[in-house]
Amino acid sequence: MPRDLRALPKANLHLHLTGSMRPSTAADLAAGYGLPALPAVAIEPGMVHGWDAFQARYDTARAAVRSAEVIARVVREAAEQDAADGVGWTELQVDPTSYAGWLGSLEAVVEALLDAARGLPVGVILAASWGADPAHAERIADLAVRYAPDGVLGFGLSNDERRGRVSDFVPAYRTAAEAGLARVPHAGFYEGAWHVRDCVDLLGATRIGHGLTALQDPSVVALLAERQVTLEVCPTSYPPFGVTPALAAVPALLAGGVPVALASDDPLLFGVGVRGQYEIVRQVCSDSELATIAAASIRASHAPAGLRRQLLDGVQDWRKS
Repeated sequence: MPRDLRALPKANLHLHLTGSMRPSTAADLAAGYGLPALPAVAIEPGMVHGWDAFQARYDTARAAVRSAEVIARVVREAAEQDAADGVGWTELQVDPTSYAGWLGSLEAVVEALLDAARGLPVGVILAASWGADPAHAERIADLAVRYAPDGVLGFGLSNDERRGRVSDFVPAYRTAAEAGLARVPHAGFYEGAWHVRDCVDLLGATRIGHGLTALQDPSVVALLAERQVTLEVCPTSYPPFGVTPALAAVPALLAGGVPVALASDDPLLFGVGVRGQYEIVRQVCSDSELATIAAASIRASHAPAGLRRQLLDGVQDWRKS
């Protein structure tokens, strides 16, 4: 009988606030605010919709995140869902710009997030968009540094990486690096291996969201392995966009010495949580390799040291079970 993947301790390092919502919560909030429900066309395996369809659905759901109370509900439920999948630590990447209009300021969004995460096994990473003005990205990086003593862990860049130039964001990432924050841009989703390399060399990325196009260039794989830059791989996030298949990528990255952490990205839209991502990858990886992936996710996390040790011990116990 296969080992229970729910019992495998793991960290979820790539999860967005709106995309973490339960479908029932999204529907409940939309009804409460008199908003339209998510568009009827679902993003399903085997169907290529492209970025615009995804973004339209995401924007529809995000319109219902209008208060600190809603943020608290979404964060709490995301932590509960991850815990049910065997996740011991979750890191939420959030662009506060998206919610500042409703809460009144960027600072109010960050404070609502930190209040919501307090007491939960949840960390907060602030992000700007690849499409943002670089000066605004610097403002978000400054915000991350200011709130680091209160629990902000890092600075990311989300959205479609084709919308911005890596070099434009060097000042923002320098700010994050000087404060010792995690640097976690999305990269190598649409753009080639060069994009992953630039995010490591120019931005000092400590983790990469997605990054699968690194496999196009063995020297980039070697760079990731040498610097132990973890790739946050989300298997259900790629087929709807017609980009690099994840299943073949995972064992190839492992063979190249690149740390891989499986994550759920936007389960509201893709319909699969963390345990489901492990189940998908089980088609091409052994249980020993899945344990290696889970351990890599924990090591690359910014969970408290004691919790990291506890979770890593649990991975060892799972290997022996």
